Amino acid sequence: MMRLTTRGLRDLGLLGVLGTLVLLAMPLAPAQAQTAITRDDVIAKLNHYETDATIDVPALRQQVLERSRSRSKNEPPPQKRPPIAPDLTNLPTFNADIQFDVDTPIVLPDSYQSVGRIADALTHASLLPYTFLIVGHIESTGRRENNVLLSQRRADAIRDILVNTFKITAKRLQSVGLGEEQLLDPARPNAPVNNQVQIMLVGKVADSAPPAHPAPAAAAKKPAKPAKRH
Repeated sequence: MMRLTTRGLRDLGLLGVLGTLVLLAMPLAPAQAQTAITRDDVIAKLNHYETDATIDVPALRQQVLERSRSRSKNEPPPQKRPPIAPDLTNLPTFNADIQFDVDTPIVLPDSYQSVGRIADALTHASLLPYTFLIVGHIESTGRRENNVLLSQRRADAIRDILVNTFKITAKRLQSVGLGEEQLLDPARPNAPVNNQVQIMLVGKVADSAPPAHPAPAAAAKKPAKPAKRH
């Protein structure tokens, strides 16, 4: 059996220190970065219009809020809750990983570029004729009712930035927060993917141009002047 002398132990200690220094000097592998959104990515996902979707957004907001307040003993866990608006899953959709400040609707500065790319897509000629729904989601943590309210505020925040900062016409955008009532990954209700914001193509912009009026009838001829009396 090999015996280590004091010098051997000292040498091994030096080797350990040198090894640590080498590891520290090595460049760290970059963390897995989020793939940057591009305008063309958004267009490719959304440019699939077939027919207008009939969505009563105010009614859906109320329905989501009422379900989030459910206190039934038979209430299923998040993994088994049916989606509250399954028809939305049939719409052309782009999922955006927008970063917000914790428990607030404040968009972090690094995500403004992503919102800008979405704006670029929505003003592209191929998507300009359409209206869109911004859908907010929250992972299944905290109180369900609070999650609905926060997801609505976040969806509203994205709409406000698109309208006020990037000058998207307000009539083309609606927003709704689904909280944790329609998880994007039901199998993992606490996963960060459930915080994504969705942009959905809903339908065509209503023609706001005034109806064409028929050409006015020709002006009536002026009555003939009465003949002068002699």
